[in-house]
Amino acid sequence: MSNVFRALIIGAPGSGKGTISEWIVRDFNLKHLAAGDLLRKNIKDKTPLGREASLYVEKGQLVPDALVTKLILQELSTTFNNQSYLLDGFPRTIPQAEALHKKENLNACINLAVPEKEIMDRIQGRWYHPGSGRTYHMQFQPPKVAGKDDVTGEPLEQRQDDKPETVRARLETYRNQTAPVINFYKGKNLLREFAGTKSKEIYPKVYQFLAAIRKPVNEQ
Repeated sequence: MSNVFRALIIGAPGSGKGTISEWIVRDFNLKHLAAGDLLRKNIKDKTPLGREASLYVEKGQLVPDALVTKLILQELSTTFNNQSYLLDGFPRTIPQAEALHKKENLNACINLAVPEKEIMDRIQGRWYHPGSGRTYHMQFQPPKVAGKDDVTGEPLEQRQDDKPETVRARLETYRNQTAPVINFYKGKNLLREFAGTKSKEIYPKVYQFLAAIRKPVNEQ
C-alpha cells in the first residue's frame, strides 16, 4: 500500500458529507482540505488570491472556476505536498476536475448518494432562536413547545438557506453541476457510490472500502 493517499468526497448539501469527512480524516489519518474553508481563510487573510476572490464575493457573485482551481492547486502543491488528504467541495465542474486530474493522482472518489427527500427533511427541520442562536431540529431535537424556544418561549425562525424553496434550488443546482463530475470520475474508474439515509449506516461501508486501500489508524 502506498504511503500517500488522496481521496475526494462528493455529496449534496445536507448529505452528511461534513460528518463523514470528519470520521474519514480521523480513522485514516488524513489532512482535510475543504474548498469553502480555504476560500474564506484566504479572503480573511487578504492573500493575493483571497483579495481577488473577495471582489466577486462582495458583489454576491460566484468566484470564477479558474480562480478557485488556482487556489486549490496552490494549496495542494504547498501545504499538502506529499501529504495524504481528503478533498471536499472541489472539483464542482468538469474544467476543475480536469485541472485536478492533470496535477494529482487520486486513489478514490467517494460519492454519498442520499435521497433528496431525506435531505429535504433534514434541512427543512432546522429552526433556531435568533436571540441566543439556540438551534433545534423538528425531527431529531424538537423544542418542548412547537415553534417556541425552550428557554424564552419566543418564536423560532428558519434561516433563508433552510427554507424549502431555497433547499430545492440548491439541490437542483448541485444535481446539474455535479452529475458531469460524477461521470468524469466514473470514467476514470475512481468513483465509488455509497447509498443510504443515515450517516451512521453509510459510514461502515465507506470505512470498509477505504480500509482495503489504506490501513486505518487503529491498525497502524
